[in-house]
Amino acid sequence: MRLAARDTEAPQPYVVPPSQQFDGNDGSWSTFVVSVGTPGQDFRVLPSTKGSVTYLIAPEGCLRGIDPAGCPESRGAEVFNSAQNIGFQTNVSSTWSAIGQYDVNLEEALNYTSAGLFGFDRVQLGTASISTSLNLDHQVVAGIADPDYYMGVLPLGTTDSSFSSLSQSVDSLMSQLRNASKIPSLSYAYTAGAPYRLKSVFGSLILGGYDSTRFTTNNNNNNNFSFTFSTDPSKLLTVGVDSIMATNTLQGTFSLTSGAHFSVIDSTVPHLWLPEDVCNQFEAAFGLTYDPQTDLYLVNDTIHQQLRTNNPTITLKLVNSLTGSSTNYTNIELPYGAFDLQASYPYYQNATNYFPIRRAANSTQYVLGRTLLQESYLIVDYERANFSLAQAAWPDPLPASNIITINPPPSQGSSASSSSSTLSTGAIIGIAIGASFLILLALLAVFLYRRRRRRINNLQNTKQYELAGAQISQSTVAPSTATNTPNPYSSSTNNNINTNNAMTTPLKAPSPPQELSGTPLTELASPTSSSFTTPPMTTTTLGTLDAHGFPQDRKAFTSVNDEPAELHAESRTPVTPRWQEVTLENLPLPLPAVVGSPPPRYPGLAQGFERQGEGEGEGEGEGDGSMSVSAVHSFDNRDGSTTSTTNTGVARGLGHGYNNAGRDITTTHHQEDLRSAIFGDWAGVKMTAAAALGFKGKWSG
Repeated sequence: MRLAARDTEAPQPYVVPPSQQFDGNDGSWSTFVVSVGTPGQDFRVLPSTKGSVTYLIAPEGCLRGIDPAGCPESRGAEVFNSAQNIGFQTNVSSTWSAIGQYDVNLEEALNYTSAGLFGFDRVQLGTASISTSLNLDHQVVAGIADPDYYMGVLPLGTTDSSFSSLSQSVDSLMSQLRNASKIPSLSYAYTAGAPYRLKSVFGSLILGGYDSTRFTTNNNNNNNFSFTFSTDPSKLLTVGVDSIMATNTLQGTFSLTSGAHFSVIDSTVPHLWLPEDVCNQFEAAFGLTYDPQTDLYLVNDTIHQQLRTNNPTITLKLVNSLTGSSTNYTNIELPYGAFDLQASYPYYQNATNYFPIRRAANSTQYVLGRTLLQESYLIVDYERANFSLAQAAWPDPLPASNIITINPPPSQGSSASSSSSTLSTGAIIGIAIGASFLILLALLAVFLYRRRRRRINNLQNTKQYELAGAQISQSTVAPSTATNTPNPYSSSTNNNINTNNAMTTPLKAPSPPQELSGTPLTELASPTSSSFTTPPMTTTTLGTLDAHGFPQDRKAFTSVNDEPAELHAESRTPVTPRWQEVTLENLPLPLPAVVGSPPPRYPGLAQGFERQGEGEGEGEGEGDGSMSVSAVHSFDNRDGSTTSTTNTGVARGLGHGYNNAGRDITTTHHQEDLRSAIFGDWAGVKMTAAAALGFKGKWSG
């Protein structure tokens, strides 16, 4: 049979398809489509130059009665099974494998705090309906509810993910695409797109290559200039901001910086995080108003119209080093349209004009976000440890794409072999003679060794073994079946066997079974990683429960000195709560929302809990009890008036000892139920937020 030629064709760059939409609650951003799970669930996501894990909106991220209508669609969830998807549904994916709930620390330095449900699943770069889309199985995926990550994330970073529940770290999506030879090199090119340019220009994301039509080098002092990676793995794309200049501002031409600083390019976030003195300069030049409630800079209608008329231009001079930057730099110019953004829910109930700069508390927060990448083209080459940033091009009309492959650098092995000199004929002959002589010596040594072993095996008739202190004897062995393996327990240095010793003493006497090292076994701590860590859970403070969490996936740390704990709530056996004294005065109930502000997000509830109150009963016995609960809620209105409401209810139930009768209070994890409990529906099982804590003692309120 004729063998087919092996396919050695190199992989081609992969163009990630844009969604043809602009999304976001902090601006209009060109999104891309990924499909996750089996069957595939489609989501619109934003590229993250820093992240290494795919983030998706979780079903708990949009709560009926609290979040606006259309929340899942606005956060990137597409239609699934002929209906609007509510978020990534792990229970309908046949390829989902849960890892657990962890903190999301991707933007911890910027105070983005959240938790997510992490697991493995299939990730496809494109819609589920396109079978030719690039895909990989067993990728780390996280479902996140917190609006800090309003849209999902497509990771472009290469940092490994580590989980204490797993024995080894997991490669990033980009690294696995490269290792599977699905892209030609560990590289990518990205520009965010611009809805204000031409007739709206979508973003471009290419893995393993770049589009030469999307950028120009006219603003580069050196056309071959590139930035080197930072030595800090979490800040690889670090640039020096040498200066920021603005023209046509309300103050005319204006210098916005008094000194240089380093900053990280990070497309995960939209804003430019700058030193506070630089923000003050922006505030003066553009007539901005700082809102301390949201930490955003707002633009009123009058100023907004004036800025649109003036159309200021902001120029950032970026360098690789803060010293000697006169020849190696690139200028990125941004029109006012790149900063003309709107913030909506949950920042504000209605879309509000704002300017995307943020006050950095210190140098660890200096970030150039997605706003910059609207007007620049980023090319990152991990294998050469460098990147470039060029001015984005806007020819009208836009030309057809011209995709250029980024090939991997030549391997050191191939370059070394190509540069090595050839050996002379005399040297080759000498090597051949020497090798032949060594082979003859080796054959002679093998012959003598085997002859000696046959003599030893003819004398040996008993073999001794030792396993965990126990002696095992093998009875007489015929010479023809004896093994050629030397006896490892012989006390003779020359391997001679004393045939007069029918039963020799073992090297270690038998001993009874021992406890392993005398160390008690303990439950593993909650998972930790370089990218994801989980703080210890507590049941004593309702405020620490995650509003959008998955409590069944959290695991508290167990010390070696702790008493054995009960099984988790998922167990078939009942759980005995650790009771504590709790009153309304020390319960951290959420405050009502001020009229006109976004609806509050109340702390999340466990999926089922017990609560005990006063009643009849003695010792360890059980008793029936009931009590009436009444509470008065006062609300401060914006006009200065006060509105009060009184809610009452009665709960009855069966006690569980502790010298108290009690009630069984059961509710769900949905926040609308908690809000209903607080604002009027007190009868029956919906009592208060205190139901989230099992306790004994007196209820006051």
